[in-house]
Amino acid sequence: MSHIAVADLAYAHPGGAPLFQDVSFTVSPGAKAALVGNNGVGKTTLLQIIAGDLQQSDGTVAAGRSVAFMRQDVGIGAEPMTVRSLLLSCAPARVRDAGLALASAEAHAAGGDRDASIRYAEAIGTWGDVDGYAVEAVWDSVLRRVVRRGLDELVDAPAAQLSGGERKQVVLALLFESDAEVLLLDEPDNFLDIPAKQWLEAQIATTRKTVLMVSHDRQLLADTATQIVTLEANGAWVHGAPYASYGEARRARQRQLGDALTQWQAEERRLFQFFKIMKERAKVSDSMAPKAAAAESRWERFIAAGPPPPPAPEQNVVVGLRGADSGRRVLAIDHLELTDLAFAFSAEVHHGERIGLVGPNGSGKTHLLRLLAGHDIAHRGVVRLGARVTAGLFTQMNQRPDFVGRDTIEPVEARTGNRHAAMKALARYGLAGNADQTYQTLSGGQKARLEILVLELDGANLLLLDEPTDNLDFDSAGALETALDGFDGTIVAVSHDRAFLSKLDHYWLLDHGGYLHDLPDWATAQGVIVDPGSVTRLRHARQLTHD
Repeated sequence: MSHIAVADLAYAHPGGAPLFQDVSFTVSPGAKAALVGNNGVGKTTLLQIIAGDLQQSDGTVAAGRSVAFMRQDVGIGAEPMTVRSLLLSCAPARVRDAGLALASAEAHAAGGDRDASIRYAEAIGTWGDVDGYAVEAVWDSVLRRVVRRGLDELVDAPAAQLSGGERKQVVLALLFESDAEVLLLDEPDNFLDIPAKQWLEAQIATTRKTVLMVSHDRQLLADTATQIVTLEANGAWVHGAPYASYGEARRARQRQLGDALTQWQAEERRLFQFFKIMKERAKVSDSMAPKAAAAESRWERFIAAGPPPPPAPEQNVVVGLRGADSGRRVLAIDHLELTDLAFAFSAEVHHGERIGLVGPNGSGKTHLLRLLAGHDIAHRGVVRLGARVTAGLFTQMNQRPDFVGRDTIEPVEARTGNRHAAMKALARYGLAGNADQTYQTLSGGQKARLEILVLELDGANLLLLDEPTDNLDFDSAGALETALDGFDGTIVAVSHDRAFLSKLDHYWLLDHGGYLHDLPDWATAQGVIVDPGSVTRLRHARQLTHD
């Protein structure tokens, strides 16, 4: 097993201001460490440096001989990715290189060229030499377990054909079964359904690998993390205990830093006043001159040593989702059928309801939510909005094509009417410092906060939220939950965040069979989610799907 050692690390974007500096911490062999911090502080960047994908501006990193990195947006890139290339991205370098060479040779050989056929035969031999067929057997087993389809069927399919949760679980399964000694996991739980999250928690808890993970799932951290590394702009500090005691440790540290700074400031004033007094005495007595010089030197040394670090700036995110009154019937759904995903169902949603849309990955929850928002999703049946209802959709991947290429302030200014009001709105969401930063360069959490702000400014009173807390830091998620408590409107939310889901009123479960069930409370929902085959529990659910 290998440890992770980071010393005096600093990073600045090319041509930009420092993102973080003076970062030092160690993760012991076999430890399960959570990397936390405010949105935009550089958590993903730090993982990329440890993985060797980015070069730090200063400092050193050591992470053992074998490191595997799961990126936040796994399976998504500028170029279309196939399931084969997704699987190869998780493989050791020699297997990955042989697999890519085999795929290339196979494509060229299809044209009938003799030389290409020879190269294809050689590539097949190399693939066998690196135990490629044994690797394929593992791939097939993982795909059948997660996606319920085999390698032969999926190998050349677009990776985007798998849901976000399916892609993540496939990659995670391969990484935990790999020979890597260190795993760097960036938001590994995003898009995983609840049984998959429980599987992930078991994998993290039982693996002998060293794990450093970024996650905003409070329950996952409580169940798995053995130490918490908090990244700040000017350093990092380590809470060497489970997450349950992290909140109090953070508050105690803030108090101690505040007390230490106050004491330093008081001592600086005392030394300054003392040397000034001695200077005045030296004017009337030459014998006091050496004492005055010594007092001044002591003050200068104290100043040169510098003050202790101040408390980290508190992030005060104020989410102002207010909503508005509407007709009692907000949504009327009549014999709605999602093509190839859900059988026809009918339902009514009334003003003030908080509905959690839950179910396994790939069952069609995001498609249903987007359809309710008015997107072009293949379906039969009718969805009607009620009187005075304005729907707003929060997107799963924070993908807003209308924001791309624009500065952060632009969509806000377009809604507020002037820059001053836009800056005030951005400040409430902790985004004032990003006003002139392009949307594409924001962190996932910053994009999420901007999207919530736009929903607020648009005056939506029907919120259709697709994984709203996945990329939000703890303070921002708490601010969102507080705002939703006082929201005058209706919420339908897809989420796998158990802390968030527990605050909703009732639940729609969309299962893999295409059936939709109405579950009356969180206890019932949890039971059915964890054990979907439980007939006893499903008897307590109102099946909305038409026979």
